[in-house]
Amino acid sequence: MKVTETCAACLLDKQQHLTADQNYLKEIQEIIQNRDEGDSAPYLVYLFNQVYEKHFGKQASYREVRKTYNHFVLSMEDAIREKIEASSDPLATSLAYARIGNYIDFGAMNHIDENTFLTLLDDACLQERDQQAFRSFKSQCEKAERFLLVADNCGEIVLDKLFLQQLKKAFSNLQISVMVRGGEVLNDATVEDALYVHLEDVAKVVSNGTPVAGTIYEMLSNEAKEALDQADVILAKGQGNYESICGQGRHVFYSFLCKCDLFTNRFGAPRFTGILLEEME
Repeated sequence: MKVTETCAACLLDKQQHLTADQNYLKEIQEIIQNRDEGDSAPYLVYLFNQVYEKHFGKQASYREVRKTYNHFVLSMEDAIREKIEASSDPLATSLAYARIGNYIDFGAMNHIDENTFLTLLDDACLQERDQQAFRSFKSQCEKAERFLLVADNCGEIVLDKLFLQQLKKAFSNLQISVMVRGGEVLNDATVEDALYVHLEDVAKVVSNGTPVAGTIYEMLSNEAKEALDQADVILAKGQGNYESICGQGRHVFYSFLCKCDLFTNRFGAPRFTGILLEEME
């Protein structure tokens, strides 16, 4: 997804909130100004992080934040599973819950409010605008052998697990894999997080091999490239994965919340609106 001028300005603004160091900010501005047309926002942030480390050393780790939110959502796991299984359409309901999990995003937002998250969970359901993509998703899964979920954030992956449990019930033929980040980047889910919430109980966990808050094919590990190339159905979670995968000629389903102006404007939807869409090859 092309980085618009509005998005570029937002990226710079976030860096200016980190530091007033003019030498650092000059390098950031040069990266933004000299970006290639195909560069996505997650890739630019990856470049920013390299410049940050050069000037100031390693950024503060989100490891404890990730543990906190993994534990927080795990504490609700059984109750949410009961609601899913009691619903008229457990697969649709579990997908809606997994989408709400995308709220836990320290990249798109400066502050995560647990009350807002809980309020969104109370209203978890697919909307009419989601139905066409959802019908196509089910149709594709019926014919598929390999399913890949491209994960996004900590905490969210607990709800992803509940969705994958329902997916396996609905389509027992599927071989399910989950791709997570290959290193620490903000609060994005890593292999460590996947194991903490026991994602391995429902899917093969694959590291993408790189600390980028998105999925940039050229930077992926061989294992991750193989998982992406061989998947019959791909569901990519979150804004960063949408920004870095869309327009690459793949048949992909996307699920995320609109959390910034770029997305609310692009999809004509209020903040925190859930989106489920299908991108054809």
